Amino acid sequence: MISCVDYIYTYSELFKYLEERGGYGKVVELWEGIREEFLANLRDYVARDGLKGMYAYWSHTLGEEGGRHHMSLYDDMFVIDMHDCPSAKKVFREGRIEPYPKYCEHCPVLYPPLIREFGYEVEYHLIDCPSGQCRLVVRKPPDVPTPDDR
Repeated sequence: MISCVDYIYTYSELFKYLEERGGYGKVVELWEGIREEFLANLRDYVARDGLKGMYAYWSHTLGEEGGRHHMSLYDDMFVIDMHDCPSAKKVFREGRIEPYPKYCEHCPVLYPPLIREFGYEVEYHLIDCPSGQCRLVVRKPPDVPTPDDR
């Protein structure tokens, strides 16, 4: 079976191709389409279990991808600190291809808007793309109903 990380070079090349042919907006359109059409599993986890669902989703996903990260789950907050993203490592450090320089920007387009649909406050910080460092912080706002309130 081919793992998700085996497609990373293809993704980077596709993003470059789209930007060359139609501009950065075409790349963002692709990412938005992926969010709407192919992240139903994340949407289901969040709808069913809120912050705990996010923890469960990324425990599986990041476990499959590898890399160095730390996740924290609190009653009102979920945090991922990515220290060494395996995707960024492949694209930016292995030297097999000329990397798409905005490669890491797909994560803030994919995840925060989807999570905000459920009433959460979301911050996404791209700390150092070539080093594979970023941070996702999701907060349950006070007095705003979320799936955690069930």
